[in-house]
Amino acid sequence: MRLKSDIWVAAYLRRCGVEGVPAVLRRRGAAEAGAIFVLLDRLNGTVALFGPAPQSLADEDAGLRLFAPLPLKPEPTPAVAEARLRQEAAFDSDLWIVEVEDRQGRHFLDLAKE
Repeated sequence: MRLKSDIWVAAYLRRCGVEGVPAVLRRRGAAEAGAIFVLLDRLNGTVALFGPAPQSLADEDAGLRLFAPLPLKPEPTPAVAEARLRQEAAFDSDLWIVEVEDRQGRHFLDLAKE
């Protein structure tokens, strides 16, 4: 069984804080099962965006929330990431958005292995 979204986000923000990495909740979604997106700003003009991994890669038995990097085309800039997040929010009004700032590119997420 997976943690509820609100509990996972609270724990994730705490983890980032413990590591000394600034992270903020930009959008609160559905507490029970809203999709979570993490925007990583490297503070050099580039970003990375992570969203829920495809269900085919998820291990429901482990109870982990797995993430996958989302492609940002034509380039991984803040403007392109914001446009992608607007698209996601138009499709799913219950989603969460967390923004992390780290020059080293640390995100502390469990990534799905393909």
